[in-house]
Amino acid sequence: MEDLLKLKDKNIVVMGVANERSLAWGVARSLYAAGANVIFTYRKERSLGKITKLISDNNYEAKMVVECDVNSDESLKTAFEKIGKEVGVIHGVVHSVAFAHAEDLKGEFINTTRDGYAFAQDTSAYSLIAAAREAAPYMTEGGSIVTMSYLGAQRVLEGYNVMGVAKAALEASVRYLALDMGKNNIRVNAVSAGAVRTLAAKGVPSFNKALRQIEENSPLKRNVSAEEVGDTTLALLSNLTRGVTGEIVFVDSGYNIMG
Repeated sequence: MEDLLKLKDKNIVVMGVANERSLAWGVARSLYAAGANVIFTYRKERSLGKITKLISDNNYEAKMVVECDVNSDESLKTAFEKIGKEVGVIHGVVHSVAFAHAEDLKGEFINTTRDGYAFAQDTSAYSLIAAAREAAPYMTEGGSIVTMSYLGAQRVLEGYNVMGVAKAALEASVRYLALDMGKNNIRVNAVSAGAVRTLAAKGVPSFNKALRQIEENSPLKRNVSAEEVGDTTLALLSNLTRGVTGEIVFVDSGYNIMG
């Protein structure tokens, strides 16, 4: 299988591990199983402690763990320069970063503040563009960038509010980045994950309702796991999907196809 994936000893940057339930951690586990070199970025010191403990508890070895604040161009530039200098070539980037202020996920969308809207867009959508731009000079052998989206980008999901609009911008950004980066054989795709109990999901008031609806109405009649999201992301990072770019791939038990 490793021969098919062609990820053994490839350098993959994983952004957005908050704890063991993170989608980014599910991706990291899949990458370790494929023999990849995993490089983690973190935003704050408390995240560094959690990542370090996760790596240690699972007997993994990180190629690097690098500080990176996605709201800062300078921090992004410094992080990718540090990674590029250390490993030479970056073969893939997993962007699993999204955030909105709690008050903008409660009540009605019409009451979203100007600052809240800008912050959600900056953290959840623009950060992909900025990360891609900083990673590109080191992706000299081509490669793959994968980000994480959600059905709320395309449908109205109660309580998702400003994050739905940010994810819509993220999905459009995937398509435009795919065009820009394709000439350098860099692919850009998104995984639209079903409802998974992550730290970010806790902030969405209607999350438990979404879990029940997927169990009751999806073709597979169950929710998906971070491991399943991780394995699909692994495929998008790998040689298996070398002809795929600009796509939104749903991993949600088929819930998105239902009327």
